[in-house]
Amino acid sequence: MQASKIARAWFGATALVVIAGLAAQIPVSAGTEGGTFHTPAGRVANLLAFFTIDSNILVGIGGLLLALGVAGRSTVFGVLRLTGLVGIIVTGVVFQVALADLYELHGWALFADTMLHKVSPLMCVAGWLLFGPRGQLSWRVLWWSLLYPLAWLAVTLVRGAIIGFYPYPFVDPGVNGYGGVAFNCVLIGLLFIGLAAAAVGFDRTFGRRDDTDDYLAPDPAESVERIRDTGAY
Repeated sequence: MQASKIARAWFGATALVVIAGLAAQIPVSAGTEGGTFHTPAGRVANLLAFFTIDSNILVGIGGLLLALGVAGRSTVFGVLRLTGLVGIIVTGVVFQVALADLYELHGWALFADTMLHKVSPLMCVAGWLLFGPRGQLSWRVLWWSLLYPLAWLAVTLVRGAIIGFYPYPFVDPGVNGYGGVAFNCVLIGLLFIGLAAAAVGFDRTFGRRDDTDDYLAPDPAESVERIRDTGAY
C-alpha cells in the first residue's frame, strides 16, 4: 500500500511538471511577436504543432490518470502510456542532439523549456522504470503507438506545405530539402520503434501483472472472476 501511495505521488508530480511547463509556455508563446502567426491566439494554438508539446500532454494525461487511480489495464491506456513514454524520450534526445543550442532562453521561457524538455522526460522514464504499471505492453500496443508519430509527421508536412511553417528545422524542406527531411524522419522513426520495442521487451521479460500495481483501476472482467472465486453472486 505504501508503494502504491509513492507511485501515485510520483505520477501526480509528473503531471504537475507538465502542467507547470505548459502554463509557463502559453503566455511566452502568446507574447512572442513576429513569425508566421500574427495574433496571440494563433501562436498559442500553434503550440499543438510541436512534438514536444503533444508528447508532454500525453505524459501529463497518463500521469494524472494513474495518480487519480482511474487508469485501467485496457489496450487504450497501454497505447497512451507507451506513446507518451517513447514520445517524451524522443523529445528529450532530439532536443539535446539537434535543438538545444539553437535558442538562448531566459525567464519563463527557460523555465518552460526546462520543465518540458528535461524534467518531464526524466520523471516519466524514472516513473515507468520504478512503478510501471507492468504487464500492459505488447507488440499490438506497439503497432498502435506508431499512429502518433506518423499522424504528427503527416499533419506537419501537409500543413507546412500549405502555410509555410515547420516546427523544427529537421522537418523543413526549405532547410534540408525533401531528401534530407526523409532521412531525418527515418532516423527518428527508427529511434521511436527501437525505444518502443525495448520498452515492450522489458515489460514482457521483467514485468508481471500483480497486486503491486493496485493504483490501477480494477479490470471489470477480473472483478467478476474474483467474485466468482469467492462464491458471491
